[in-house]
Amino acid sequence: MLSFDPSQWLGRTQEAHDQFSRNLIQRIAATFNVKVPGQGEELPWLWHWCFFTEPADSSDLGTDGHPALGTFMPPAHGRNRMWAGGRLDFIEPLRVGLQATRKTRIEKIAEKTGHTGSLLFVTLKHEYWQDGQLCISEEQDIVYREPSPPKLGQGEPVPESEWRENFSPTPVLLFRYSALTFNAHRIHFDWPYVTETEGYPNLVVHGPLTATLSMTAFVRANPLARVRRFSFRGLRPLIAPDDFQLGGRHTGSGTAELWASNASGLCQQAEVHFD
Repeated sequence: MLSFDPSQWLGRTQEAHDQFSRNLIQRIAATFNVKVPGQGEELPWLWHWCFFTEPADSSDLGTDGHPALGTFMPPAHGRNRMWAGGRLDFIEPLRVGLQATRKTRIEKIAEKTGHTGSLLFVTLKHEYWQDGQLCISEEQDIVYREPSPPKLGQGEPVPESEWRENFSPTPVLLFRYSALTFNAHRIHFDWPYVTETEGYPNLVVHGPLTATLSMTAFVRANPLARVRRFSFRGLRPLIAPDDFQLGGRHTGSGTAELWASNASGLCQQAEVHFD
């Protein structure tokens, strides 16, 4: 049972402003070992997740490192937070070096029962604006689950791929991505916490990091594609420093399915629509 009235939280809004500054752009590029985009060039796919962070005071963080709940997000105290997936429509490109605004609304709140117990789903609607234009419309699914052993068993089988890359998630990479996104969630960098408190065998790879790597692999395999829509959902956690694979295949004209997998099967699935 929910300990709060969802109607008091639905429709709440928040607005954040940021600039796609060269300093942070350089750090993102260094983390991914890619060329730094120049002033006025298009922001690479999904790099916007490194901006618009809300810098909560250290005294306002929960035990897991996330900001305490009950201010903008509903009070799901005692549950573990995960970014479960999302859907994005790319309308206009965001540009490096310019100011931008993110407008957020709590779109949905629902409680469901899964294999690990009660799950609270909160869907956020983000709109990213630049120069008076809506550039990205995004729905982000956040799930809060009751403390329970993580789902690490056998996953769904991996499809035949048209492109495939191997990736090694190092602790340094996870630390850097946490720093880029100002994400203090301890499962990504605090080995004693993630193993002793949350029950994972090692550090957990960020879901949005995996999605960004999948999108990057797609662009390398399809350099002329213009992405219009991207959706993804997590299936099982990826654990560092074990290697994982980024694969994909075309499913029709202008559509492709992407995935991240390890030796036990699929861990994240995604779909992309493109011109």
